Amino acid sequence: MAEEKKEVVPEGTEEPERGNWGGKLDFFMSCVGYAVGLGNIWRFPYLCFRNGGGAFLIPYTIMLVIAGLPLFFFELSFGQFASLGPLAVWRVNPLFWGVGLGMISISAMVCIYYNVVITYAMFYLMVSIINLDGQLPWTTCDNLWNSPYCLSTAIPSFKNMSEDQKLNVTLGMFNETCLEDGLQESGISMDDLTFNLTQTNFSDCNLKHLYKLPSEEYFTRFVLQLHEAKDFSDVGGISVKLAFVLALAWILLFFCLKKGVKTSGKVVYFMATFPYVILICLLVRGVTLEGSMEGIKFYIIPEWERLLDIDVWRQAATQIFYSLGPAFGSLITMASFNPFKHNSHRDAIIVSMINCGTSVFAGFIIFSVLGFMAHTTNQEVKDVAVDGPGLVFVVYPLGISHMPGAAIWSFLFFFMLVALGLDSQFAMFEAIISAIIDTFPHFLRPRRTKFAMFCHFIGFLLGLPLVTKGGIWVLTLMEWYSASFGLMIVCLTEIVAVIWIYGIKNFSNDVEIMLGFQPALFWKATWVVITPVAISLMLILSAVKSSPASYGSYKFESWVQDVGWAMVAIPIVLIILPMPFQIRRYGSLRNATRPTPEWGPANPKDRVGRYARTELQMTSIAQSNGSVVEVDSLKEGRENSAYVSEKL
Repeated sequence: MAEEKKEVVPEGTEEPERGNWGGKLDFFMSCVGYAVGLGNIWRFPYLCFRNGGGAFLIPYTIMLVIAGLPLFFFELSFGQFASLGPLAVWRVNPLFWGVGLGMISISAMVCIYYNVVITYAMFYLMVSIINLDGQLPWTTCDNLWNSPYCLSTAIPSFKNMSEDQKLNVTLGMFNETCLEDGLQESGISMDDLTFNLTQTNFSDCNLKHLYKLPSEEYFTRFVLQLHEAKDFSDVGGISVKLAFVLALAWILLFFCLKKGVKTSGKVVYFMATFPYVILICLLVRGVTLEGSMEGIKFYIIPEWERLLDIDVWRQAATQIFYSLGPAFGSLITMASFNPFKHNSHRDAIIVSMINCGTSVFAGFIIFSVLGFMAHTTNQEVKDVAVDGPGLVFVVYPLGISHMPGAAIWSFLFFFMLVALGLDSQFAMFEAIISAIIDTFPHFLRPRRTKFAMFCHFIGFLLGLPLVTKGGIWVLTLMEWYSASFGLMIVCLTEIVAVIWIYGIKNFSNDVEIMLGFQPALFWKATWVVITPVAISLMLILSAVKSSPASYGSYKFESWVQDVGWAMVAIPIVLIILPMPFQIRRYGSLRNATRPTPEWGPANPKDRVGRYARTELQMTSIAQSNGSVVEVDSLKEGRENSAYVSEKL
């Protein structure tokens, strides 16, 4: 039998070991933890409710099939084949090296504000622990932070009231001076005033819009201290308590990521599974509450006519896109630590199903409690249903506060939020760290822990503006713009670079080398045509339907919107800017779009077929600036005279 030819690497040029997942399920559990995040809890149920109830599941499922799932499998295969992060993986097409930069920039922006959301949840978690023996502080109006407009009980329902009772309740919320002046101008006496007149002639005197529930005042006036901020030009000082909890969040993240996937892969076993235990407990408790069925009806009753609304389809596509998380670099990074023959095809399908199933399941939990809250506060479910921070830090905590053993349920709920948030944060921040380390492996891999500490410290510093008194405005601006158009453009560009330019045939052959079978016709059709068309339509519809960023009634100033659009532009600029340098570096546009000689499986034993190297093709050693570099000018006819084995 012929002796196996081994690639000989000159002494001193070996790269330090990159590392791999420690167990067979590490990767799978990390993918589940990454895909199932806060969006499943605070966004999907609301979108479903607002966009046709059960009917929304039809466009949601279709968009999963034609866009979400193909992108998920594509990125897992891409990263696993090369065993490289989102920067170094562009050996496949050096012209598009900036796509990796775009991915990292998006992940960095999202990580900054995402960890602040985790900070909020950690703060509520700590408060819940402190008050396990007492009353939760967001249930009453007799605290130092409450305003005169705090309502400890909801405004009574007018349904079963007499006209006099309605009038008395309404007058209790009127500005007396305004009412007296209005009565005098109109020549109406107080005795002649009726409920209908208060609604038609004196509505400007109604202060109803100023009244807030105690949970909202707790979040805005105590946790955020938003009333001390003026606008974006004066966001106030840093909240010391939130800065302290933010530091704890980054420290916790550091200890989970300091050794890379070897540590995060173990932590995620607990972080990815325990939330499901809490979700089941919350569901059992939720459906036993009075009024819960009314909330569930609002969630699932289909409005079939909404399927004709193009905006419903846009929202379904957007939710799938953000939920599964392609184009952040995280999927490529996690897959790059897999064994070469790992069945990523199976994992992509299962994780996508778990992600979407969790979203639907969470909707029942959220709306069972919202139904209970609507019943308790004499409101309609539609009036208490909101998404985002308003749901998890205002509405849901108030709903929990009405349950027996409220502090325990509050603790479980916010512990679940912290776990879900950290799971996703693990993957996004690891993508940033691994991408940079893969670019400078000789220097950074032996110093991974110190470099990870440095990255986490920078993340903490960049998060400080978001824990100022007006920090929620900064967070909203970043959430509104940072992962919107830029994310879709990055995703579309990577499809063009790999599937269209590198070629669907080449990529399919790579998948076959790795998995042992060619991708099915469905995958090829979606990668080549269907998914790019879907993303393009998403981009167009998102541009048409885009609206200025705002928080509550505060619509941000025009210069603030410009800052938001600058965040959109960052990944786009990072894609385009390196292109002229890459063309010059590789000698021509044609050469810059060809795979470099290093492209292929990282492990020599996996370099089979067209990636197998003969002794002639293997190596010529050249001296460059006193250091040894490897030059491979003969590889399947893809010679590139400008190439030397520097990291991209």
